[in-house]
Amino acid sequence: MIRDIFMPALSSTMTEGKIVSWAKSPGDKVEKGETVLVVESDKADMDVESFHDGYLATILVQEGEQAPVGSAIGLLAETEAEIETAKQQAQSKQTASTPAETKTPEPAAPAPSKPEPAAPAVQPAPAAKKENGRVIASPRARKLAQEHNIDLATLQGSGPHGRIVAADVEAATGQAPATPTPQAAPQPTPQPAPQPTPQPAPAGKGEVVPFTTLQSSVVRNMTATVQVPTFHVGYTITTDELDKLYQQIKSKGVTMTALLAKAVASTLQKHPLVNASYTDQGTQYNSAINIAVAVAMEDGGLITPVLRNAAEQDIYTLSRNWKDLVKRSRSKQLQPEEYSTGTFTLSNLGMFGVDRFDAILPPGQGGILAIGASRPQVVATDDGLFGVRRQMSVNITCDHRIIYGAHAAAFLQDLAQLIENDPQSLTL
Repeated sequence: MIRDIFMPALSSTMTEGKIVSWAKSPGDKVEKGETVLVVESDKADMDVESFHDGYLATILVQEGEQAPVGSAIGLLAETEAEIETAKQQAQSKQTASTPAETKTPEPAAPAPSKPEPAAPAVQPAPAAKKENGRVIASPRARKLAQEHNIDLATLQGSGPHGRIVAADVEAATGQAPATPTPQAAPQPTPQPAPQPTPQPAPAGKGEVVPFTTLQSSVVRNMTATVQVPTFHVGYTITTDELDKLYQQIKSKGVTMTALLAKAVASTLQKHPLVNASYTDQGTQYNSAINIAVAVAMEDGGLITPVLRNAAEQDIYTLSRNWKDLVKRSRSKQLQPEEYSTGTFTLSNLGMFGVDRFDAILPPGQGGILAIGASRPQVVATDDGLFGVRRQMSVNITCDHRIIYGAHAAAFLQDLAQLIENDPQSLTL
């Protein structure tokens, strides 16, 4: 039996994927559950495993090329004897899809029928296998280790998040790497808040630089979002007490991003409508408060790692989770549920000195909070005198189909009350 290997849907928003690398070559034996290729979705690189035993007969989409979700990217033969038949089948498909140069195109012959509906030959590698005894390694590293009979479990990974890369295997065999391995490069130190990086300049003036897969995903999402009727409400919050708390606990690994996420999540508990989303059937109230935080990627585009159940986690656990999410997001190791399950989003440009800005509402959410810089301001005090207070401007963007001005204003008022008068409760 010959099965198609389909481009898998690795997330609900993914429409096409890019082949990062094939872990197998045509003719190689494939075991069920074994990694066959690595696919770049809209936000992450993921190993894709085989559903079946067999042989990789032929590759239809080469490394570096893109294909729509659900399209055939390779053929898997059940037996070694079927490899040649699969190659001929692939060749006939390509010939049928290419118009003749000198003859009038004729209707393509129907593809050979399959004995049964072709189940996907590969599946996304489940995240659990990467955390329950399975060695984390790049496909090329696995292939080299197999060729040299090296046990990956005996190696120390130098890649992102401890991943074993080809250079580690080559070092174990005594070979010098022919070329530098990108995965072996040290990753940037994770920052406590989103760190947008300017796009690199084009190689030449007037050159058109194609979008990356991640940038294309952002384009689709933002284009869809502008169809939603939104409005903005701003608020000025005094941060003196929050700043004092931060100075007291930052030595314990607490980040300001985690403090702000915790404050927003705690406030959303009182305002479930602001944590809800619009559906054609009505308002969808979410059972969890998942705070997504916008992070700019170094190669362009942005991603929103999600602090799930943020209101229920203590501030120290939340900070550790945030640092881990940022680190893995920059090395494109997040699982889909770690960047696509947010119910409310934070976008913080305050570290760049930005006073205020309007954020674009993410698809499937009811609100996003834009956070500006906290700065010393001269203000009138309650006793009729002047004083200096640190203040920041926040601006919420809401879906006006389900959230109205009074709802947004009440949410911001309670958020300010928490930050200004009771930030110590964030540590409980």
